[in-house]
Amino acid sequence: MAQGYTGAVLAGGASRRFGQDKALYPYRGKPLLLWVLESLGGAGERFIVAGRPYAFGVPVHPDLLPGGLGPLVGLYTALHHARFPWVAVAAVDLPFLSREYWDFLYGEAQALGVPALVPLGPKGLPEPLMGFYRKELEEGARRALLEGQRDLQGFLEAVGAGFLPYEEALRRFGPGLFLNANRPGDLP
Repeated sequence: MAQGYTGAVLAGGASRRFGQDKALYPYRGKPLLLWVLESLGGAGERFIVAGRPYAFGVPVHPDLLPGGLGPLVGLYTALHHARFPWVAVAAVDLPFLSREYWDFLYGEAQALGVPALVPLGPKGLPEPLMGFYRKELEEGARRALLEGQRDLQGFLEAVGAGFLPYEEALRRFGPGLFLNANRPGDLP
């Protein structure tokens, strides 16, 4: 059954290190983008934020502000287009996200009452492109962008985000959860 949140896959990067469009890179029989989109199968709505069309049966929204402003503009665009109060935001290069992960994080975000909830990664730093954000953060993200901010971690601090401890995420979902495919060789 679909949950009351929006699922957004950010696929607007240039894939420079990857050497080709990583969203379309075939991994274990399907494109990376499809792995992430399927992990968001419990969302009440799903879409892709990208500057190019993708034919995966969901809407594709280009960044609302031009100029290659990075993932913060992708987050802003996702928040703007979302119909639900919570938005799951996932990078296109995280093939080991799962519906169970999103369902768990959604429940935690609601229970904690924080404006955003993201896991801490292996180095203790926030992983902002595998988290939940309240739609009400849209105006703050827009304002931050217009003021020249591009740093998602700084934005998380500014809004008082909550963080899922790395050890808990690791225990529940395994180390593959954090695999970020910056190059084809990063994929097992």
